[in-house]
Amino acid sequence: MICLDTNYLIRALITGTTEGLAVEQWLEANESLCIPSVAWYKFLCGCTTEEEQLALALLDGGILPFGEIEAQAAAAGFRSLNKPRRLRVDAMIAATAIVARASLATNNRKDFLPFVPHGLILM
Repeated sequence: MICLDTNYLIRALITGTTEGLAVEQWLEANESLCIPSVAWYKFLCGCTTEEEQLALALLDGGILPFGEIEAQAAAAGFRSLNKPRRLRVDAMIAATAIVARASLATNNRKDFLPFVPHGLILM
């Protein structure tokens, strides 16, 4: 399963982008796509109804919840980084992917690299 970060999903909806082509290849390979609920929230804040429907059609793996286990994993990862405030939401997204045992497709690799030692697999 592959989790899409907000920025990756936004670009995947644009025809001909690297992200759009990657998503097409993953779907052709029967890879399941999902999105952490926190990333979905960020996406919904700036999308149209049409974009929401297009995105939902891609996300056969659904919208992954952020619950107690994900919160514990996010907090542990966040604390280990000396608590940089700008990574709070990224810690939540990373933890959701880690708990789901999914890879994360993101265009913001730099901010997610600190979570790799905690089990995050980046695409």
